[in-house]
Order: sequence, then C-alpha cells, then structure tokens
Amino acid sequence: MTNTVTTLPDAGAFVHPALFYRTLEEYVSGVGGFVRAALTADEPTFVAVPGAQLDALREWLGPQADGVDFADMTVLGRNPGRILAALQGFADRHPGRAARIVGEPIWASRSRAETLEATRHEALINTAFAGRAATILCPYDVTALPESVVADARRTHPTLIEDGRAEASPGYADPAVVCADCDEPLPEPVHALTYPYAAGQLAQLRQHAHDWLSGTSLDRARRGDLVLAISEATANSAAHGGGAGILRLWTTEQGAAVAEIRDNGHLRNPLAGRRRPALSSGNGGRGLWMIHQLCDLVEIRATDTGLTLRLHLAP
Repeated sequence: MTNTVTTLPDAGAFVHPALFYRTLEEYVSGVGGFVRAALTADEPTFVAVPGAQLDALREWLGPQADGVDFADMTVLGRNPGRILAALQGFADRHPGRAARIVGEPIWASRSRAETLEATRHEALINTAFAGRAATILCPYDVTALPESVVADARRTHPTLIEDGRAEASPGYADPAVVCADCDEPLPEPVHALTYPYAAGQLAQLRQHAHDWLSGTSLDRARRGDLVLAISEATANSAAHGGGAGILRLWTTEQGAAVAEIRDNGHLRNPLAGRRRPALSSGNGGRGLWMIHQLCDLVEIRATDTGLTLRLHLAP
C-alpha cells in the first residue's frame, strides 16, 4: 500500500473512503497505515472492525495500539442501526478535533437483511457527517464479499482506495437513492400470530407478547428486551401512527423471535433512532433509538401508505 491511504484531509473536511483489500497483508498495511498516520497527527482514533481483523491490527500497531479506541464490530454492529450512534458519539467526545474512524460494517457471514441495513448505514454516514471534520475509512474484503456488495460500496463512498491508489468513485450515489434501493420487500413469514391494537390496548398487547415469548428459545433477559422494544414501538405507533396498528409475532427456522409493527405512520427523518437523543430533546426519536439498542436487527419500511418496523432477536 502507498501512503495515499494514510493521507489525512484538511481540517474541516469530511472524507469517507472505501478501502478494497484482498489479503490480510493489504488490510493491516492499509488500515494500520491510516491509523498510524492519525496517531502521528495526534488525532482521536476509533477502530471498529470484526474481531480477527482487530487482533491483526493490534499486533501490527504494537505499542501504538494503546492510543486507539477499539471495538469488535460483530458486537457493536450486530444491529447495523447501532453503528452510526457509536461513530457520532466518538466524534462528539472530541469537539474541535478531526476524528479518524475505521468502520467495517459488512463481512461475508452477514445475512442479506443485515447487509441491506449495513449498506443503508454506509449511505447515511454521508448525511450524518456532512460538514464535520472527520475521516471514516471502511474496509471491504473484495475476495469474500458478493460483487453486489462491492458495487454498493462504490455507491456509498465518495472516495475509493484500491491497490494503494485513492480516487473519486464514479458510481457514488445520493444517500436517499441508496436507502430507497435498500427497501427491498420484506419476506412474508410462514406463520405469524396477529394482534390488531388501538391506543387503549397497549398493556394487553404487551401481555400477549410476554406470553408468546415464553414459548420461544430466547432466555428471560432477551424476552424482556423484545417486550420492551415492542412496547416502545407500539406506544410510538399509537401516538404518531394514526392511533392503531397491527402486531405480528413469529419465529424463524434459526430460532430468532421476530415482531412486526404496522401502522399508518410516516418516517420523515432517515436518521431517526441512529443517534442517541440528547436529554433536552424531549421524547423525539428516543423510542426508536432504544429499539435499535435492544434488537439484533431492525428493518424499517416507510411508504406513502404506512410504516412497518420488523424487530429481530436471536437466542
């Protein structure tokens, strides 16, 4: 890798490059070089990548690794909807300084639904960080990922780094266009329990969910998480989604529990729930943010006729 990977932007600029790599050597050279340059410039540095890559980077950096905040992305980003809040939170903790971040939100074992939400996250980074002094480098394993995922990386990153060369991405697309393309139709469950509800029936609805979850493979704590997420979603639905909706509950072949909330509401802000609400913000966005923290995957489909939230928790 050449030092084009490690070149930092001018103060006040936002840069969001995708780093395409094929080998672990390319990975640690490119990502490690970026991190080492950030540390040399005394910039706050956060690295969130899957565990195996995390270990390789720590070894490559040696004692310099002590100056980096690390996170295992398979934990932090199990739900892709949580990642943006973590990245923004890190930048917010260093006001007046250009944050340097490495985020690898997509890996080969991601499900299609997770990959779509991670791609949505990558597009929304460009909206959320516009005008901020930050660089967010996103590695992509082009030998392990489907070509469609690599093609989407070209659409979500204004800058591409490949074979040591950085260049503008000719395929970069408006975040709103990419997010719309991520709205693939949600597959219908084979069997689901259905509970219509109105504003005065939320306590009864929570009891239905609690009773149903007792027959799933989720442990007690995980069942409590999903009941709380359902409670937040249906309360928001009753308040902002026309006063009524439909809850559906089912399990997948892998034993995950899924809850779906449908109503006549709308989601006008695509960043809603992806940034931790300030204490002074009232209740705006707090419920959806909490849902993202509680669930392993949150799928949202907003149309002209209504809003669908599909919440997943694995055993």
